Amino acid sequence: MMELLSFYNVENLFLPDPPPRHKLDPTNSGLRNWDERKYKNKLFKIANVFQMMKEENEVLPFIIGLSEVSGRKVLEDLVKLPPFNSEYGIVHYNSRDERKVDVALLYNKKKVEVVDSEAITFFFEIENKNTEYYDTTRDVLYSKLKYEEGIIHVFIAHLPSKREKDINKPKRIFILNEIQRRILDIVDGGGNVILCGDFNENPDDENLEKILYDDSHEKVLRNPFRQLFSTGNYSTFHYKSGLLFDQIILSESFFKEDNILSFQRAEIFRPEKISSRDKRFEGRPFRTYSGTRYLGGYSDHFPVFVTLSKV
Repeated sequence: MMELLSFYNVENLFLPDPPPRHKLDPTNSGLRNWDERKYKNKLFKIANVFQMMKEENEVLPFIIGLSEVSGRKVLEDLVKLPPFNSEYGIVHYNSRDERKVDVALLYNKKKVEVVDSEAITFFFEIENKNTEYYDTTRDVLYSKLKYEEGIIHVFIAHLPSKREKDINKPKRIFILNEIQRRILDIVDGGGNVILCGDFNENPDDENLEKILYDDSHEKVLRNPFRQLFSTGNYSTFHYKSGLLFDQIILSESFFKEDNILSFQRAEIFRPEKISSRDKRFEGRPFRTYSGTRYLGGYSDHFPVFVTLSKV
């Protein structure tokens, strides 16, 4: 018996914008002409990605991490559609991110029970400004899940992006240090941990190498996406560079035979249907928007997943 666990950055899943009063008014989504038809098409496409994943693997992921979702309503609309058919629950908190995009967890209600969850919020002081102002970023979502007789601790992150000479690098380090501290507490107690997300860093970046070890340099986590990246497999692109920012990292417990679930393989899900139609961008994700131009695709990232076998 197999289980899949997936993570997908769905690229700006926003509710439709109300019609602007003036043509040049900024929109809630920051997108151009984001209307009901485009929203419904996007929802259908995201659901269809998981339908394809199910057809290829004979099972739908029992846990799904998502990023770039705006609010709970878009998730409620998504789980009504096939293949979810309202059988999936939602864990979501509104973050204080300036663009109002959050991470979320979907789970199969027949297999998983949520024992506990919290949004881990980060505030960063803005330099050279009055100290009452803080720079906020996307929360990290923590969920404690009961699966059969075992407990799985899941962290979902969407770390600050690389832009403007990577001014966000210190923030990524700070957030990863906090996640690592929490993970070590759980692993020390023998717990199963999964950390997934869009890290805005590749698997061989120093920050993501460091998080795999405890203070005594003992390995506590494994990142199966390191191997995929080293063999030229990518989940997203920036200009000409292939990137593997989307990763699923697991505690060592998942690599033991007698665990409730044990790791089998890691994959980037990239069937032709969700890949670019443009010959120049062959092998890249078929995105919804390119800048302000609507392309009508799925997302600018491919989803990733791991296959776990059940004892």
